Amino acid sequence: MTRSIDFYFDFISPYSYLAFKKIEILKMKNSININFKPILLGGLHKLGGITAPAFNDRKMKNMKNDCILVAKKNNINFYWNNKFPINTLELMRGYLSIEKEKREKYFKTCFDAYWKNNLDISNSSIKNNILELCQIDIKKFFEDIKKEEIKKKLKDLTSVAFENDIFGAPTFVVNEKIFWGQDRLEYALDEYYS
Repeated sequence: MTRSIDFYFDFISPYSYLAFKKIEILKMKNSININFKPILLGGLHKLGGITAPAFNDRKMKNMKNDCILVAKKNNINFYWNNKFPINTLELMRGYLSIEKEKREKYFKTCFDAYWKNNLDISNSSIKNNILELCQIDIKKFFEDIKKEEIKKKLKDLTSVAFENDIFGAPTFVVNEKIFWGQDRLEYALDEYYS
């Protein structure tokens, strides 16, 4: 059996972006087998009865400052998006609908657009630009994300995450052990290499 790290993410999560950037740095040095697991964070919160930090002024202020602090400490280009929060439903479905060989570029392009370049990735023209950059057929993309099997796939991934005690993003799972938060990546890696 190949060892791997399951990485549960949503493009809306600044901490998922920061974790992804740390992974990018690590992958330059090491070969890490990562299974990217898209979830709809809002749906996961709803299932768990959790109020997201974005809807609590005190938490939101702290989260923004914390993300900037983490980014600075790790030399990550990060910009708190002026349009936070947004609805990422189409983009998350899109990750599941596109060809597997295009997913890595799509993932990186969406994350960078939102958390590095301060773009509103829920905006139609910006979405189209992302798709063009990733050489994804725009018409097919928007047809595919409306298909029932794609809708069900994202819903099922979110439900399975909830059933497995995952309540936020990013979450890493290694050897059936859960590591929640960008600051737990190192612990997940310890488990991965043990």
